Amino acid sequence: MDITDTPYAADLDAEERGWYDIAELVRTCRPEERLLPGYYRDPDWSLRDLVGHLGTWLAEAATQFDRMLTGTYEGHDVDIDGLNAVFLAAMKDQPWDVVWSQANAGRTMMRQSWARLPKIDDEAAWWIRKSAVEHYAAHRVRLAAWIDELVAMRDA
Repeated sequence: MDITDTPYAADLDAEERGWYDIAELVRTCRPEERLLPGYYRDPDWSLRDLVGHLGTWLAEAATQFDRMLTGTYEGHDVDIDGLNAVFLAAMKDQPWDVVWSQANAGRTMMRQSWARLPKIDDEAAWWIRKSAVEHYAAHRVRLAAWIDELVAMRDA
């Protein structure tokens, strides 16, 4: 199936715009800046941690969409904070290239599974919001501010 021939075409376009916005911001940073803590505090997050966070949620959404397709889906009653901690720990010591590759792979898998869903329903919409469009938007303002701080540190 052509990925544009889906009931989710407009949402897929919004996801793409959001992802490329995040990617453009991240790419303005020097490699060493991507590893500096400060994006979040307590626990400390770097850009690597943010990208790992986004990528693992995208991969989780792909898994949930696949479960919807195979009839094994159990609902979105998940411990978000618990999953965030598990995902952060899983990616914490990975090199940037691994984290970036994983995030892009998770996104690709999510988009492929998402496009195969036959109908829009509340459960799919929840995962779309949690993993992608609204998730990117939730991090975008802080990401832009953190990158401004990193760039300012270059000149200090």
